[in-house]
Amino acid sequence: MTERSVSAGAVAPEGVPESRPRRLLKVAAWLAGVAVLVLVLELLGVDVSGWLSDLWDQITSIPAGYLVAGVALQTGQTVLTGLSYYGILRAAYPGEVSIRPVVAAYAVGVAGNGFLPANIGTFVTLVMFVAIIPSMTFGGAIAAYLVQKIFFTVAGTFVYLYLFLSVPGSFDVTFSNVTDNPLASVVIAAGAIFLIVLLARIFWRQVKKLWAQAKQGGVILSQPRRYLSRVFLPSFVGYLCKLAVVGVFLAAFAIPVTFNSIMWVVGSGSLANVASFTPGAVGVTQATNALALKTCCHVPYDTAVAYSTAQQLITTAWNVIFAIAAVVYVFGWTGGKELVGGAYVDAKAKTQEMRDQRRQARQEKKAERARDGRITRGR
Repeated sequence: MTERSVSAGAVAPEGVPESRPRRLLKVAAWLAGVAVLVLVLELLGVDVSGWLSDLWDQITSIPAGYLVAGVALQTGQTVLTGLSYYGILRAAYPGEVSIRPVVAAYAVGVAGNGFLPANIGTFVTLVMFVAIIPSMTFGGAIAAYLVQKIFFTVAGTFVYLYLFLSVPGSFDVTFSNVTDNPLASVVIAAGAIFLIVLLARIFWRQVKKLWAQAKQGGVILSQPRRYLSRVFLPSFVGYLCKLAVVGVFLAAFAIPVTFNSIMWVVGSGSLANVASFTPGAVGVTQATNALALKTCCHVPYDTAVAYSTAQQLITTAWNVIFAIAAVVYVFGWTGGKELVGGAYVDAKAKTQEMRDQRRQARQEKKAERARDGRITRGR
């Protein structure tokens, strides 16, 4: 697949896209599978229906004001983050970029990541960028993505650092062992310094690699003032909206709303996304959020799970509704359907292509190490 093969009516590399009856059959099969799983769990003594009933009661008991505030802030987060992409793309491709298509494409990715595996929603957004910007390549889209992620990498690092520092006893150091075992202490200190230097070298190599890639679509980085006003600022305000969404839903479930509780929820959710093997990190997010809230605020497990599930269900549903409305408004029903469908097909192909490339690179490294080992033994 070439980088410019993306179009509104793209089809799968394997051939003709699936027919509607076949897609509906797949949906029916998934629903039937879920029903069978629920039945099996019920027979094993797990009260799934009771849990779902209680969860539904808790969600519907959320006051309307909290729901309105939550979805309004969620919309603000999507729109503002989409604007940061617009700032990057406008600087890289002047005269070819409009605000509404970029925000709509980003909204599609946000909605897709709520239920698609392996964050394919992000790839759908990048492929849509390639489709709507005439001179853009997929490499340029990846570069824009890397530039856009700079702020969120900094924000994520701050959250993780805060969580580490907020753990009781992080800096409670006892020096008696140091004086009792000076040699061991020196060895440990030397090992720690060596590890830090090694990690710094690895990190720096990655930074240089990302910078080389980002130069293709990251022209805005050469204009610091423009980057701060067009990318960093909307990203920052959008991130504040994200924190506010967490605060609103915490308040809706009578969970203490503090900077500490919000940071623990955001940090645990980020870890869930990294370690998740389910679409949208469903299940993993609830487990990590519950553990985080119990650790920081002593929130009961059932309340924490109900809060986390309600927030994820409501925001995911709203993201889908907003994305559909934005696509229809910007591209029309037919054009939007073809554009998103083609982008999804190409995104799946692109993710598979990248997996194959990584697998091939690992095999080549393994073969190279084996060859070096044979040469060494031959000597």
